[in-house]
Amino acid sequence: MNYKKIVAEQIAKTVGEHLSVDEIVSMIEVPKYANQGDLAFPAFTLAKVLRKAPQAIATEIVEAVSDKHIERAEAMGPYANFFLERSAFADEVLKEVLELGEHYGDWDYGQGRKVVIDMSSPNIAKPMSMGHLRSTVIGNAIANLEKKVGYEPIRINHLGDWGTQFGKLIEAYKLWGSEELVKADPIAELIKLYVRFHEEAELDPTLDDKGRAWFKKLEDGDAEAVRLWEWFRSESLKEFNRVYDLLGVTFDSYNGEAFYNDKMDVVVDMLEDANLLKVDNGATIVDLEKYDLPPALIKKSDGATLYMTRDLAAANYRKNTYDFAKCIYVVGMEQSNHFKQLKAVLKELNLPWAETIVHIPFGLITLNGKKLSTRKGKIILLEGVLKEATELALKQIEAKNPSLENKEAVAHAVGVGAVIFHDLKNDRTNNFDFALEEVVQFEGETGPYVQYTHARAMSILRKANHTVDTKEAFSLTDDDAWEVLKLIENYPNVVRFAEEKCEPSAIAKYVINLAQAFNKYYAHTKVLVEDEAFNSRIALVQTTASLLKQGLALLGVAAPDEM
Repeated sequence: MNYKKIVAEQIAKTVGEHLSVDEIVSMIEVPKYANQGDLAFPAFTLAKVLRKAPQAIATEIVEAVSDKHIERAEAMGPYANFFLERSAFADEVLKEVLELGEHYGDWDYGQGRKVVIDMSSPNIAKPMSMGHLRSTVIGNAIANLEKKVGYEPIRINHLGDWGTQFGKLIEAYKLWGSEELVKADPIAELIKLYVRFHEEAELDPTLDDKGRAWFKKLEDGDAEAVRLWEWFRSESLKEFNRVYDLLGVTFDSYNGEAFYNDKMDVVVDMLEDANLLKVDNGATIVDLEKYDLPPALIKKSDGATLYMTRDLAAANYRKNTYDFAKCIYVVGMEQSNHFKQLKAVLKELNLPWAETIVHIPFGLITLNGKKLSTRKGKIILLEGVLKEATELALKQIEAKNPSLENKEAVAHAVGVGAVIFHDLKNDRTNNFDFALEEVVQFEGETGPYVQYTHARAMSILRKANHTVDTKEAFSLTDDDAWEVLKLIENYPNVVRFAEEKCEPSAIAKYVINLAQAFNKYYAHTKVLVEDEAFNSRIALVQTTASLLKQGLALLGVAAPDEM
């Protein structure tokens, strides 16, 4: 039931000549205070058109209202305010959620079309650090949201498995590396070598030249260079997959930068045929001055390809392979210019799908206010953070519920879930500071708080031992239940907003609000009293538990039934 639309249709009886129902829907607001009703329309927006005082317009609107779903309408200053009929609302909303189950909040506007999501993308021979968390969990949540609205998400891990850094790493290994040490602890040893290379290169700049020479050998297929590169790649993937397993994230493709080595000539030829290539100081570029952007570098003066060439090849390959409706890049804000250039070059090629390229930027995670840097060795390993979070969760569970079965599994769900949730509850483009002890708390606006609320709801259902009778009319009219019901009804709108804006934080904030409203309801209401409203109350608990679980699942967070 779309209550905004019902209200809009009533408003249209008065102002329909000037605004469509859909336009009215977009203008309807939710009042800040409960005594101002449930929905409100700003009549002042029509004052000039109708040449009337807003108060007079609001009065005309409310006098024309006649619908069983609206208990009453009142003119409050320049607003027409609507109070919904609570019993009918409760009955319709609860029955819809119970009937649809996990499909409540589904949309079908995706129509089965594919959405490619380029996410995570760690660099080979480097550990998965906290810096990789954001792209991974934001990308995964977006993929879940795309599925919820009817698209088919394709998760692609565009591995950083090519580039000059591999030449530098090979040079470092040749100078200081030990096969035995690398085999014993590949990533830890390789990162030591990488950090040492950059430290030594500050004193001896010729090292950079030697690194570049090794990369040229790799590009040319030198046997030793290829052997070392393949070794570094396979060992890194083992480590990455261990972390992805902890996070519960999977991918449909691990085609990284190297995959496109033989696919770049196609796009260079496309650019050539379109007369878009220019030579500037020996480098091959596409001029993007008309987009107010710096030129896109296609080839260096020595003929070596760049990120742009590779991303153009990747975009072209993905379009040909998946025929995507959207290609989403979940990549840090610092790369915004690059993706503007990518889109502009595709536009210059007159490719109609250029507009479907979407960059989803995000802010930084800092630790004690400082940016993390691989080059300088300031690394916080993601695997270590997830394990520590799990240990902290286990301590709290043992204090709260020492007899709980499967404590370790629940602690994993809570600890890892806490880290994911903390990231996703922050607006995507904001920077935030990470403090683990605050993240794994059962109180406050945290993942464990929402999980604990879900577990509490499940506990109530077990105690009630009642199968909800959906044939019976549900009637809940008290203020605390009303706040929960309004949130439940709004869930599909939140899902749509989160998907359209690629903003998982909307879902995280929603489940926090729902958990808080439910806990307030439970604190003020004797839920388990078997009276005439018992069936309705249990239906409310059941739907709340269902939506908390569903909302957390969209974020990639588990919801244990007991904690």
